Order: sequence, then C-alpha cells, then structure tokens
Amino acid sequence: MKLKVCGMREPENIGKLAELQPEYMGFIFYTGSKRYAGEISAEIVRSLPPAIKKTGVFVDEKGIRVSEIEDEYELDAIQLHGSETPEYCKALRTIIPARTELIKAFGIDEHFDFSVLDDYADAVDYFLFDTQTAGHGGSGKRFDWKLLEGYKLDKPFFLSGGIGPESLEELQQVSDPRCYAIDVNSRFELSPGLKDIEQLKAFKIRL
Repeated sequence: MKLKVCGMREPENIGKLAELQPEYMGFIFYTGSKRYAGEISAEIVRSLPPAIKKTGVFVDEKGIRVSEIEDEYELDAIQLHGSETPEYCKALRTIIPARTELIKAFGIDEHFDFSVLDDYADAVDYFLFDTQTAGHGGSGKRFDWKLLEGYKLDKPFFLSGGIGPESLEELQQVSDPRCYAIDVNSRFELSPGLKDIEQLKAFKIRL
C-alpha cells in the first residue's frame, strides 16, 4: 500500500519528510484547518521530488480557485473533503490538467450510505474514507473498518482516520485489493502541521 502524509506546513519538516519519499504529500488549502498551508511558498511545494505526488486538500472551494492553486503549486492530485457533488467533480475535471488525480473524501460512520458513491464513480479517480467528524478530517479518531464491507464498487480508495504507529499490525491484515493507500496525519504529529519524522520513517519501513 502507498503512503500519503497529509497536513504538511513547515518548510524544514516538509524537506525532511521528502527524504522518506512517501508516495503522496498533502497540503490543506482550507482556511478553517489548523494545518492551513496557504502561506507556504509555492516554490517549496513545486520543488518536491517528482516521485512524490503533491496533493492539495480543499473543502467546498470554488472550482476556479482550486484550479488557480493547482496551477500555482503544480499539484499532482486534488482531494475534495467537503460536500462537493458529482456535478462539481465533473466540472472541475474540465478545468484542471488531465494528469491531475481527483480524490473525493467521505466521512464514514455507522449511518453512512455507500450507495451515494455510485454517482461519483465516473467523476473521480479515488475515494478516501475518513472518520465522520465536523472538522473535515484530522480528528485523530478512527472509524470501524468493518463498515467498509458495505462498499461494493471497484474504485480504489485511501484509508484514513486516526491511523497511527500502533495501527501497523491491523493494517498488515487488510486484504482488500481496493485499498490503494494509507493516509496519515494527526497521529504522527508533534504539534498541528509538524510531523514526527522518525515515527513516520519506522512506519513506512514496516507498512
């Protein structure tokens, strides 16, 4: 499984994480987040190694603004973490480069209706399943992975929500071939936006 480290913000920390070469590095462009990355120099993000997919995270942002930020930071992937509709996703496709991956995040709890994903299947490249919270991710809380038994589509997904160093044993038992990547954030932090590089290094080696 591939690794996505989200919520990066501090330049030196970004550089050290880049040395570990996670497949994805996430930057949150949602002003309501404690990990808001909008003040990072675009040059820092653009200069990351090509093997790392630079991912911008947005919450109910205007499509044209998403496109502008994608262009400024030369993003490789866009993650939508709000209530964006299938129509929004399809419209966004027409104004971003074809190479840019589109990821749609959903908060999962025991009340989640997986049938709502059907209309998104042709509009996005991946789903991301996170814990249902009011804060649009980064809660450090985990949802019951057994709920994913209700997911019937073939679309690959990122698994997120409260995944930390102690989750390795359970992750190694995940056999769903659709689980494309693991997304980590707050459980590897020293403070919001500042990651524990040594913990991430040990985690990535064993993942």
